[in-house]
Amino acid sequence: MNRILWADDEIHLLKPYIIYLQEKGYEVTPVNSGQDAIEACQEQRFDIVFLDENMPGLSGLETLQEIKDLHPTLPVVMITKSEEEHIMEQAIGQKIADYLIKPVNPSQILLCLKKHIHQREIVEEHTNTTYRQEFSDITYMIDTATTIEEWMAVERTLTRWELELENVDSAMHEMLHMQREQANTKFAKFIAKNYESWFAQGAKRPLMSPDLMKQTIFPMLDAGEKVFFVVIDNFRYDQWKIIQPLLSEWFTIKEEQMYTSILPTATQYARNAIFAGLMPQQIQEMYPNLWIDEDEEESKNNNEEALIQTQLDRFRKRYGYTYYKVNESDFCEKITRQFKGLKTPLNVVIINFIDMLSHSRTDSKMMRELANDEAAYRSLTLSWFKHSPTAEMFRRIAALGYKVVLTTDHGTTRVDNAVQIIGDKNTNTNLRYKVGKALNCSAKNCFEIARPKQVGLPCPNVSSSYMFCTGNDFFAYPNNFNYYAQFYRNTFQHGGISMEEMLIPLITLEPK
Repeated sequence: MNRILWADDEIHLLKPYIIYLQEKGYEVTPVNSGQDAIEACQEQRFDIVFLDENMPGLSGLETLQEIKDLHPTLPVVMITKSEEEHIMEQAIGQKIADYLIKPVNPSQILLCLKKHIHQREIVEEHTNTTYRQEFSDITYMIDTATTIEEWMAVERTLTRWELELENVDSAMHEMLHMQREQANTKFAKFIAKNYESWFAQGAKRPLMSPDLMKQTIFPMLDAGEKVFFVVIDNFRYDQWKIIQPLLSEWFTIKEEQMYTSILPTATQYARNAIFAGLMPQQIQEMYPNLWIDEDEEESKNNNEEALIQTQLDRFRKRYGYTYYKVNESDFCEKITRQFKGLKTPLNVVIINFIDMLSHSRTDSKMMRELANDEAAYRSLTLSWFKHSPTAEMFRRIAALGYKVVLTTDHGTTRVDNAVQIIGDKNTNTNLRYKVGKALNCSAKNCFEIARPKQVGLPCPNVSSSYMFCTGNDFFAYPNNFNYYAQFYRNTFQHGGISMEEMLIPLITLEPK
């Protein structure tokens, strides 16, 4: 039974209200002074307090402060005859849950109770009911998707429901998880059927990594726009949706799109393809000094600035540009200070925090505990954005009047099923894709590209092929298989085929 404390110096006049609430199943404790209200809060637990603003002795505002000191989260509804602005401002400043203007009627009181006591149950019931109603529609979307645009619609819908359901105690989580797995299974089949055809001579393909700057950034620059091109490594569509409200404080969302990452969905391939405007094999052939092979030990992304310049030169774009790579908070603060007086039309910023979070979660037991599921992983992303210099960076960009194109090179997916793979000694170490000779995978649903050059991928040897995990699988070698299967289970990985890795956000923001 929900318990209500009602404080009013004319409490006897409120007896009809009290009887009405008791008949609705509420337990009401009436008191006629602020001091009595405070004592009642010291002795009993209440779910909500109705507090008269104008009482002799302790005023409503003074009583409010005392109650908040005792129970900071207890909702207090101020009831007042006065609509004076300073009284309302004081009450709001002291974090009242709501206020009502006398004379109140029973329906107002009941609505207030639903809002502040029963809101969670009402939201949960509505959310569960709505999802059950849409379940078959989502299944139909998954079963009938035949284009990349339709798969993007599936990803948007599933993400929307993941965000809706994570805030409620719902039995629907498992059903939604099942739909996500079903969708990724069919999406992998779609990619296996269509991916190679996208690279055929004269073929029409979706917007992909090497097309990004040519089709998105250059038209803006040609139109005289000033642009920040911000690439957040390992940034998924669901992570974009949770930081969207924060960015909306400074920007208007002009366009929210998705684009398709190339395979492998790994930084070495996808990000270099973005900045060069070329597929990896083309980079290797045209700029061999700027491409780092899998078996080389140096960083695979040290030549990004030079690759940007090659693309500008190829398309005869004479725009000045800046390039920043953010690996830590101190450096983010430093580059933000450099924005003062900025005049270059193109400014490229790479932010590596989320990728670092993903890798540290793999290696650290404590990080796994902090981000033990998808919802927690999103929560860490939100916390980072709110409390790091990154938010200030975006605020400063908006103040400078620059548009922002916010995107990523690839997403990531949580894996939980190890599959055995065999390859030669030079096979790479990535858990979601392998490149090497004589690759042999135990899983039936692995996707193999036997002729890498036909899809724009380097071929280390004549007989090299690429093999990709799908769904929630990850590769492990037969040696110490059980150890690695256990160690990497429930970690976030990328490189393979899933909607989370391949269907990624491309957002255009205009400063307010």
